[in-house]
Amino acid sequence: MRLVHRVLAATDLSAPSLRAVERGFEIARTTSASYAVVHALGLDALGPLRSLLGEQAEIVASRVVDKAHSDLAAAVSDPARSKGVAAEVLVEQGLAASVVPAHARTLDADLVVVGSRGQHTLIRLLIGSTASHLLRKSRCPVLVVKTPCHGSYERALIPIDFSPASVLAIRMAREIAPRADIDLLNVFDVPFEGMLAYAGVTEEVVHRYRMEARQDALHRLHELARAAGLSHAGYSVSVERGDAARTILEQAGRQGHDLVVMGKHGTHVTEELLLGSVTRRVLGEALADLLVVVDKRLPAADGE
Repeated sequence: MRLVHRVLAATDLSAPSLRAVERGFEIARTTSASYAVVHALGLDALGPLRSLLGEQAEIVASRVVDKAHSDLAAAVSDPARSKGVAAEVLVEQGLAASVVPAHARTLDADLVVVGSRGQHTLIRLLIGSTASHLLRKSRCPVLVVKTPCHGSYERALIPIDFSPASVLAIRMAREIAPRADIDLLNVFDVPFEGMLAYAGVTEEVVHRYRMEARQDALHRLHELARAAGLSHAGYSVSVERGDAARTILEQAGRQGHDLVVMGKHGTHVTEELLLGSVTRRVLGEALADLLVVVDKRLPAADGE
């Protein structure tokens, strides 16, 4: 069953943010999804001038919107960028933090694609209010594009913590990156290992616990891959012990992954549960694109 039917990309028309538009075209082409691109103009820039412009204020505002619409239409109609895919063009005067989630809901988007730089910086766009709206209210995966689009992704790293989002993360990765090599990674710690050592448990016993935890994680990774529909030859697995964020970043850099896929935790409104400390660090430091997966069929958070 297809997961991606409707894709929404957000851009401020800066060169870095147009990478997200290009990646959105590639994914829409690969998945045969419908595609829309939205540009939020930001705060009402004419507000301070309204007393001077008088009746001309609305005319000027309309011209600003028309110009932005024309610029966006030109950007998405470029054959080198569109790859033969038609895109709906959407321009709004509001802030991206509210405009993008609103359109994601209206379109019932299955994937939102955004850039990591531009007028709306990475922290403001994805870890600030827009992230809260996208991940809490739109209830759909968000792809953060950091690199130029040179075709389909080639290698995807999927850190697995065996949460409910893990299977969906694998399936989403396979759908948007159908030709990519998939590497499943679990980073583990032995429960209460520090307390065991303090209590006088021998290193030999602790080592056995580590080996058992590693073997259990390997078994569960293979089970998860089968549940997600991966063929035995279609993925590799690795289990590492240590700090999750550091291990993910090191492996992604060392093995040249161009996509990292992580599941979102929880359905509550706190930022810690929305993104998680590991995901936030990977989002800020990874060179690869990052897909944050959430099942939009999950119950909505309180207050929605």
